[in-house]
Amino acid sequence: MNTLLIIAGVIAIILLLVGGFNQALSFLLWVGIILLVLALIGWVVGRGRSRV
Repeated sequence: MNTLLIIAGVIAIILLLVGGFNQALSFLLWVGIILLVLALIGWVVGRGRSRV
């Protein structure tokens, strides 16, 4: 019985860590996309000013 509890505990900890990493990666992915869009907007605005 103790072995079964230890195995269940280890699996629960692994799933918790993977779920946390998934959320963190998802958040960082959105932050990266937003920063990329802002950089593109800044590049377009800067390029437009240099021509005028």
